[in-house]
Amino acid sequence: MKKFYALLLTTTLLLSGCASQGGSSGQEGADNASGTETAQQQDGDTVKIGIAQFAPHGSLDNCREGFKQGLEEAGITNVVFDEQNAQADTANANQIAQSMASDSDMDLICAIATPMAQAAYNAAEQNGIPVIFTAVTDPVAASLANEDGSAVGEVTGTSDKLPVEAQLKMIRDFMPDAVNIGILYSTSETNSISAIEEYKALAGDYGFNIVESGISQSADIPLAAADLVTKVDCISNLTDNTVVSSLPTVLDAAKNAGIPVFGSEIEQVKNGCVASEGLDYIALGKKTGEMAARVLNGEKASEIPFETITEYSLYVNSEALAALDMAVPEALADSALEASEAE
Repeated sequence: MKKFYALLLTTTLLLSGCASQGGSSGQEGADNASGTETAQQQDGDTVKIGIAQFAPHGSLDNCREGFKQGLEEAGITNVVFDEQNAQADTANANQIAQSMASDSDMDLICAIATPMAQAAYNAAEQNGIPVIFTAVTDPVAASLANEDGSAVGEVTGTSDKLPVEAQLKMIRDFMPDAVNIGILYSTSETNSISAIEEYKALAGDYGFNIVESGISQSADIPLAAADLVTKVDCISNLTDNTVVSSLPTVLDAAKNAGIPVFGSEIEQVKNGCVASEGLDYIALGKKTGEMAARVLNGEKASEIPFETITEYSLYVNSEALAALDMAVPEALADSALEASEAE
């Protein structure tokens, strides 16, 4: 009988312990759901995605948010995100890329902006982790695609190639008498060098001369901007990540000189540029998310050609224009969208 009661007591304690452990596990799941990572849902497998962003500015932030929306709309909802930002520092970008590439649980890396995409692909190539990039101006020049547009490996994504000719035409409409357009850029960003070459090739068709000023780090921007504004009639800003991160400095220099700064996308116009022929970076991110979903669902990144977004809009900042006694030209009035009101 004693042995029976002992066995009964042991069985009771074991059952009690299992119930206690189940309650603890449930609480742990609740705690994880309230954290920064997306908690695992009940249906389907969880995937881990690294989001590596080169710099903290509006257009790249929009890419990140659009990417998540694109994934969700494509049915990829059980995701743990590892989000890191290089703060426009190449060394940081390489470190982040190496960290993500060495994570054995990483299923895919989303690399935002050219320097980050290059670092991520170089790091992930040996481990076979697919890289889906976005906001890469020229994937071919960045060695992320072959001349025919095909992938160089398990990497693909979306390009935010600037509509340079449309931008030059717009500037001519706004400034009929302008001659010199200034462009400030980072010499280490392949995307900017590629864009400047296109500007220089097309500028003469619209009666412009391009005055370029290269910088190697963000600390160089105040002096370079102050010098550049004394030589030009306006500035056309690229999607250069280093320069965009210091856009207020460029805008201040231009304001002191009484000249306008034309942006390259809507967020720059919202922040003080007078106008831009630009694309919607939320939409760019969504397309990138859709491509990532295809890879997660079994397609190979190497078999998906990169895509270039070609839908652009004219965004204007009426307040910035008025401060310079400028207005939207009549020929552009019907197509112009107020940046602060555009979604």
